Amino acid sequence: MGGHAPAAPRRETPMRLLVAEDEPVLAAQLKAALEKSGYVIDVAADGLDAEHQGLSEPYDLAVLDLGLPGRDGLSVLRAWREAGRRMPVLILTARDNWHDKVAGIDAGADDYLTKPFHQEELEARVRALLRRAGGHATADIRCGPLLLDTRQSRVLLDDAPLDLTSHEYRVLAYLLMHQDEVVSRSQLVEHIYAQDFDRDSNTIEVFVARLRRKIPPGLIQTVRGLGYRLSADAR
Repeated sequence: MGGHAPAAPRRETPMRLLVAEDEPVLAAQLKAALEKSGYVIDVAADGLDAEHQGLSEPYDLAVLDLGLPGRDGLSVLRAWREAGRRMPVLILTARDNWHDKVAGIDAGADDYLTKPFHQEELEARVRALLRRAGGHATADIRCGPLLLDTRQSRVLLDDAPLDLTSHEYRVLAYLLMHQDEVVSRSQLVEHIYAQDFDRDSNTIEVFVARLRRKIPPGLIQTVRGLGYRLSADAR
């Protein structure tokens, strides 16, 4: 089996996720696995906390157990949707019957998994939901000479991998996922740091300055008073 180079460590597209799961062991496993893949993860152990966090924080996706204490997952999901929260929701359920799956989809879920499940399948479904939400049909997202490979969680410049720190990667990948849009500093802060992290928006300027030294000039524009925009057309 020799002759093959070791696989590069995988880091998924930097997105902020909520994991609402009351089983402590499973919640810890999901948090550790998803963080290892590069996601920013917050955890809610009951339905009331999950509902509050989902309404108050800008999550890109939620993994939601239906059997939460305090308030069940379907009620939480309905509250999110009624309040206009549109992040993709992947529901988890131990109830393996079609009634619960239909009820979840009708309440606004985007996909579901029945326990027990393989971690790899959950991560694949998360990747697919995030791509779909971002309007991307494939795992590769290109902007001029830059290519974001969401499967291997790396950015290539002219087909060569860029050497990026974890935070530089998160900032650049988020801009690539939202290319041609103006992204504010606060948006970047909210999506690259977990809820309990000491956030400092000034660090965003540092990361952007470093990125500009690593990619061709003009790709990252500063939109005065608003934030940044990544665009191949701006060069």
